[in-house]
Amino acid sequence: MNTNSLELILASGSPRRQAFFKETGLSFRVEVVPVAEDFPAGLNGIQIAEHIVRQKAEPFLAKIQEKQLIITADTVVWHQNQSLGKPENTQEAKAMLKALSNSTHEVITAVGFLQKGSFETLCEVSKVTFGILSEPEIEHYVQTGSPLDKAGAYGIQDSFGVRHVTRIEGSYSNIIGLPVPQVLKKIQEITVKN
Repeated sequence: MNTNSLELILASGSPRRQAFFKETGLSFRVEVVPVAEDFPAGLNGIQIAEHIVRQKAEPFLAKIQEKQLIITADTVVWHQNQSLGKPENTQEAKAMLKALSNSTHEVITAVGFLQKGSFETLCEVSKVTFGILSEPEIEHYVQTGSPLDKAGAYGIQDSFGVRHVTRIEGSYSNIIGLPVPQVLKKIQEITVKN
């Protein structure tokens, strides 16, 4: 894909999102402005992800230039009408994994595309089903530290996810944090307009 007409800026500190962008072969740079990832009570999963993606774009509104495309993203794990973000400690990680045991949840990623004078979002929803997770398995996984930087306290790409996720519906890359085919399609559409 030729995006020579646009400078792509990935506004995400996520190593997984950055790796996905590298794998696309697109030329891009990373610029991260930390923002509080909070949201008003009463929002559902999609609304939460879209709200945070807009928050992540706001610091760029005043400085975005013509021919720049700033991409923001946020992933939410939505389970039993509750948002499971990144756990704040090991106790919270264990509680999340216990809640996800032997059930299905949604992984929702919103992606924002900011240009000078316009902002669009796309949202992708995947469903993930875990088998029964035993206390010792949860304990061992939490001790690795891996769950602490992931929404819902797990990575599907981790050995834990590989062993315990029994079914997925929808985009696999979305579950890791970026629905790559959908994002590439959107970048292509924007590039054609420029």
